[in-house]
Amino acid sequence: MSRGRDIGTDDERVRVRPSKHGSRPRTKRRPQHEDAASARVLAVDRGRYTLLTGDGVRVMAMKARELGRGARNAVVVGDRVGVVGDTSGRPGTLARIVRVEERTTALRRSAEDSEAAGVERVIVANADRMLIVTALADPPPRSRLVDRCLVAAYDAGMQPVLVLTKADLADPGPFLEQYVALEVPAITTAVVDGEVRGLEAVRELVSGHESVLVGHSGVGKSTLINALVPGADRATGEVNVVTGRGRHTSSNAVALELPDGGWVIDTPGVRSFGLAHVGPDDLLRAFSDLAEAAADCPRGCAHEADSPGCALDARVARGEGGPGAAARLDSFRRLLAARATEPA
Repeated sequence: MSRGRDIGTDDERVRVRPSKHGSRPRTKRRPQHEDAASARVLAVDRGRYTLLTGDGVRVMAMKARELGRGARNAVVVGDRVGVVGDTSGRPGTLARIVRVEERTTALRRSAEDSEAAGVERVIVANADRMLIVTALADPPPRSRLVDRCLVAAYDAGMQPVLVLTKADLADPGPFLEQYVALEVPAITTAVVDGEVRGLEAVRELVSGHESVLVGHSGVGKSTLINALVPGADRATGEVNVVTGRGRHTSSNAVALELPDGGWVIDTPGVRSFGLAHVGPDDLLRAFSDLAEAAADCPRGCAHEADSPGCALDARVARGEGGPGAAARLDSFRRLLAARATEPA
């Protein structure tokens, strides 16, 4: 037999090893899971997801491998998902998330650590309102973080609302002056003799909506949650007398159903809010009056005060936009600058 001669598979001297992957042909087609039950993600903890099905059953689940890994494929609180497997909710059972429905909104945050700088993460899905909770004193308000939260809300397509707590300790007027031009709704609250004053205004605001609460630790988010949702039992904490900062009391985001309809999502206290994913035009979309004028800006205009030929300055110079036009432009540019600064 000559070297290089092909030996057919029917030659008795040739042994064909069976494939370890079996005889089924490979396919990229994924199962559609038409029978998947619909559910809402209430909490996420170390790869386990607490869900509420359309039948009102709380189910523990894991994410199916076919959904992929990494920040871009994350399943977050507020997501609507399809789930298969054991959805009885019995202790010890584990269902499987096989589909994430299209999101109406997505609150994003850019990672700021050196290993993942610029990586965009969705932290809450499908909320339509963001309650930016800040104390007027103890700890003092930090406007730079508030500005960054506003940017994140506008980018996500959420209605931002300022909730100023501890109004019994300081006058809210001076702080609110910074946001008059932005026309951001504001509510003030105070805890007096164990009662949250101003709670009815907050309750009316969130009723029938899906709202996410963000803010520094120690500003009173958990106190508001406990008042809005009896039995929520969110841990509250005191302010560190040395640093002036609040201690972290909530370690994971969690969605809680309101007695009169709607949902509130409590998030861990934040000390930074990365916004590397938000560009000038992303923010500009939240300002319809300015966006219209910006159509005349040169290509690539950053819309900053020193941007050559920026049409936003020309608009103010022509007296368009009313008496508050200049203040609104200043506020817009302050938010632009806030994307690149760390909160105080």
